[in-house]
Amino acid sequence: MRLKKYLLRYYPPGITLEYEKRGSIQRKTIDLLDLTPEDNVDAVIHSIAVSEPLITPKRFEQVRHLVRQLQMGLTDDESRKFHLSKVFKTHVLPLTNMACNKAGTRFVTGSYDRTCKVWDTSSKTGQEVFSLNGHRNVVYNAAFNNPYGDKIATVSFDKTAKLWNSETGKLISTLSGHTHEVVCVCFEPHGAHLATASMDTTAKVYDLETSSEIAWLQGHDAEVISLLYDPTGQYLITGSFDHSVRLWDVRSGECAREFLGHEGEITATSVDFHSKVVASGSMDQTGKLWDFGSGRCIHNFEGHTDEVLDISFSYNCRNVATSSGDTSARLYDARTGECTDVLTGHTSEVGKVIFNPKGTRVLTASADATARVWDFSEGCCTQILEGHTEELMFVSFSYDGDTILTGSKDNTCRLWK
Repeated sequence: MRLKKYLLRYYPPGITLEYEKRGSIQRKTIDLLDLTPEDNVDAVIHSIAVSEPLITPKRFEQVRHLVRQLQMGLTDDESRKFHLSKVFKTHVLPLTNMACNKAGTRFVTGSYDRTCKVWDTSSKTGQEVFSLNGHRNVVYNAAFNNPYGDKIATVSFDKTAKLWNSETGKLISTLSGHTHEVVCVCFEPHGAHLATASMDTTAKVYDLETSSEIAWLQGHDAEVISLLYDPTGQYLITGSFDHSVRLWDVRSGECAREFLGHEGEITATSVDFHSKVVASGSMDQTGKLWDFGSGRCIHNFEGHTDEVLDISFSYNCRNVATSSGDTSARLYDARTGECTDVLTGHTSEVGKVIFNPKGTRVLTASADATARVWDFSEGCCTQILEGHTEELMFVSFSYDGDTILTGSKDNTCRLWK
């Protein structure tokens, strides 16, 4: 084996090695999920070298430079405040969804007006790039094929999904087959497939090159309202109003695992970076952590007094955040299941909660028309993002965590830097 070059992945931190083996170029990634800005670089290099034969002593200086770059990327100025940069006046009828490309240069909004609009965040005035027209009912969800960002998928109450060129706005294909409203959409991590989920109790997988259906995932007894790929792209996770979460083998189309234990409708799902555990939130007021391999419930996240509306992992997957109709968010240790902090301050239900890419901050969105930024280590609110006049439905960090995008029922999106 001969090492050819290094590729850095900042969030979560890792180093990809591109090497030649028997005449072919191959890649493998060294994950550094536990890396912190304070770690001793030489100790990190030694740990890498012990398990990776391509990292020989003559490579240590190069790797030292790469590790320091990753550490700099994890450094966060905790005193930094976000300031309103732009206001995007999006649709006349209510917003349904908002999604960003990886670079944070563009985002897409869906609406009850049956259209999607693509917006340029770098323009001075918050310019609309173009409108995606063609659906015959509410556009309920949309997604970019990150990290590539050259395609957008939209799904609608008209029972179809549509694939668009994100640079030109041109329609590439219409994907049909569902018999009721389509409410979820996500791209396979490598960009080859697209998955959709519907109120018809099923999910479907399409090959993007041929626009043909390659898997029909049947088994839920009620609407499927949550859908995501695991990081390998080999599995899909679905959450349903039938109180269950299912893990599907995309290649066979078979249900590989069923996670049972919730006593209410599933509201949200998430998966860790290594595809080892799945998290779920439910209207039964709990979150749960499930073993990816066995389907066993590892932890039951309790403490909320109303339905859990969202659930997410930190970048190193050691922490889980939940948000609830009880106006609070909670932080849990994913290893022990212990609640480490309760984030209080919102005056209405908290619909969304996410970590920033560096794992140092938590962002919540509430029906009280505000978003709040929280210091993860202290569990305290460091900033309230005000200006929206109605419920916030969406929040997003940029890839580096330096920009926030918020979307509201007031039909505006706001960019904070």
